[in-house]
Amino acid sequence: MGNDIFERKEIKYFLNKEKFDNIIKVINEKMKPDKYAKSTIQSLYFDTDTDILVRRSLEKPYYKEKLRLRSYGIADMDSNVFLEIKKKYAGIVYKRRIELKQKDAFLFINNKINLDTQIGNEINYFRDYYKTLKPKTLLIYDRLAFSDGDLRITFDTNIRYRNIDLTLDMGLYGNPLVEKDDVLMEIKVSSSMPFWLIKLLEENNVYKTSFSKYGKSYEINFNRYKLSETYKYCYNGYALT
Repeated sequence: MGNDIFERKEIKYFLNKEKFDNIIKVINEKMKPDKYAKSTIQSLYFDTDTDILVRRSLEKPYYKEKLRLRSYGIADMDSNVFLEIKKKYAGIVYKRRIELKQKDAFLFINNKINLDTQIGNEINYFRDYYKTLKPKTLLIYDRLAFSDGDLRITFDTNIRYRNIDLTLDMGLYGNPLVEKDDVLMEIKVSSSMPFWLIKLLEENNVYKTSFSKYGKSYEINFNRYKLSETYKYCYNGYALT
């Protein structure tokens, strides 16, 4: 089992096509593609019966945490994937992840096995604390990733989600989460941004935003549920009295 620990700021920006074209040109000159330079990412989020993790996240608290299973591309049950705890405290993101086979990740979430490493023990505690964790939403997106020292920049496009077929071996289809040409840029850095990057953002009028892929998918489904409940008591759009 492989283990990774990350501690950094993660700052998000939405770009239109024009701004993306301007920025990616400079990024290609200043940075190098990283290990997962061009990939399709699948992130399967786990939550409780009452969706407490995503609901708490949407309240924008000082501290929040999530559990997800991630693969780069399609993964069968014997493929190695990453089980991750992601925590955010006072604006700093802390991520702990362990590499294991997808089939073992599902054995773990169903309380059939424990994870026997330091990071595994943290994830064991997370599962036991929340008790009713199960797969809730799968997010899929196409990513370009660049790095330079402790600076990492990613660009996510074609962001989609689904609430069925909640494993990483069922295909890369899903419902669109954002507009077709939207690009979500994330700057991930453990210290301060370099001056050239600050200047690049200013020149292109790019401003940080608050956006959670999992949170957005939950809001879409919640609003659809409320609408369907409303129409149970309506006929042709008019309330029954």
